[in-house]
Amino acid sequence: MPELLQDWVTLQAGRRPDSPAVLGGTEALTYARLEELSNRLASALKEAGCRKGDRVCLLMPKSPTAIASLVGIYKADCAYVPLDPGCPAPRLRTIIASCDSRFILAAGSVAALLNETLAGMDGQPQVAVGWMDARPPVGESFEIRFDLSEVEALPARPVRCRNTRSEPAHILFTSGSSGTPKGVVVTHGNVIRFVEWAREYFGLASSDRLSGHPPLHFDLSLLDIFGTFAAGARLHLVPHELSLLPHKLAEFMRSSRLTQWFSVPSVLNYMSKFDVVAPGDFPELRRLLWCGEVFPTPSLIYWMTRLPHVRFTNLYGPTETAIASSYYTVPRCPEDDRAAIPIGRACDGEELLVLDSELAPAPPGTVGDLYVGGVGLSPGYWKDEEKTRAAFLPDPRGRSSSERIYKTGDLAKIGADGMIYLVGRADSQVKSRGYRIELGEVEAALNASGLVRECAVVAVRSDGFEGTALCCAYVPAGGADVTPVRLRRELGKRLPPYMLPARWLPFDRLPSNGSGKIDRRALKVRFEGHEAQAD
Repeated sequence: MPELLQDWVTLQAGRRPDSPAVLGGTEALTYARLEELSNRLASALKEAGCRKGDRVCLLMPKSPTAIASLVGIYKADCAYVPLDPGCPAPRLRTIIASCDSRFILAAGSVAALLNETLAGMDGQPQVAVGWMDARPPVGESFEIRFDLSEVEALPARPVRCRNTRSEPAHILFTSGSSGTPKGVVVTHGNVIRFVEWAREYFGLASSDRLSGHPPLHFDLSLLDIFGTFAAGARLHLVPHELSLLPHKLAEFMRSSRLTQWFSVPSVLNYMSKFDVVAPGDFPELRRLLWCGEVFPTPSLIYWMTRLPHVRFTNLYGPTETAIASSYYTVPRCPEDDRAAIPIGRACDGEELLVLDSELAPAPPGTVGDLYVGGVGLSPGYWKDEEKTRAAFLPDPRGRSSSERIYKTGDLAKIGADGMIYLVGRADSQVKSRGYRIELGEVEAALNASGLVRECAVVAVRSDGFEGTALCCAYVPAGGADVTPVRLRRELGKRLPPYMLPARWLPFDRLPSNGSGKIDRRALKVRFEGHEAQAD
């Protein structure tokens, strides 16, 4: 078992230097090339002043160069902070300031976004940029410390690393209920333990061709990347735009001859709606994995009846528990399209607990709060001890004081078969397209727009690609000409596209319940009745 995540790259570069490691678009990197480029980048970062423990942000489209960049960040003894190129500048600014980053690696068509982001960081320390394209942008105001051609000119010799597996590898920012993103710290050891389990359980080998579907700021990407490197396999990066083109996505799976697919269920559900999978399709595919939300059973039946040669596995786990904490391989195609699919049992070194309000075990069949413990647990939220203490609790079973459990916010129950089944969310957090979204953060952005007097955002099930539709009920501010189009446009300046409501309802006054609070249940009924306006 390696000490650090980048050790897998070095190991495979020695074993199979000429084997393809990462493929995306017209670009491909062998293991030798990946090792050399990441070594050179580590040297460039150190020469630019990066020190052990520094946070280095990554703002670029998913590509082989992006993968080499994150490995280079590790080799410089730094922590990797992925930034979503689809996010508006104010949100990126918040993340950069929150993690106190002094350096950003960027590439692709992000120059205008980066310029807007950094130009608005008044009073913050200057952030330098490493441009990972051969041709740096012209006329932008940010400082470019080095570009790709200068990185390539550096020696490819290894850089001495001083990190240990207990130190941060990533800080992954998720939606926060207060309107401010939360930074989840993930250590090298957190990821290594899960990947080692996954490699053994799924039988990953150097002959495998794995999909790279999730964006790099989504923690599911860690299994694709490091599962590939641990096995010495090939990673095929899936172009982002194919998620909305089901026929082309299916063709990508065929032409890449994938042996493993991993994504959120909404993508698979979307493909089933367009009936793009033929009986016996994808003959080399052996494993299909999903995580991040519930996979509708009718769509699972669609896939399983067409691909009887494939093994289907449901993974479950929030970002705070490093990729996934439990697994369930579906033994046979469900006969009832209303049958619930469990999240199964804990992965090696993990533990799932269903507890009541007194933190005592909930009896089988009784709904309780779902907690996770074990080796995958994050150290907590970056520079936020209060939120960390609220979510990561001492183990109530009186074990070592250093042992903790994480309150997932999910409701669950233990079935008659001994498996754990999800029931729903205990708070206002939802998942859409696999992204975790705090409805409170969307409401906070709406309230900050000045266009609404009051608002409430709820989520309802959808038959579309997103799986869950965000719906906004609002009371326009006095004198304002407020339409869903205008609200969505204003909200898009503050939030990424996947957090924007798809349905809207104007009110003179939002409905309230007996306690005077907004009656969200009544609003959901209205939206489920399709009274809303589409933007």
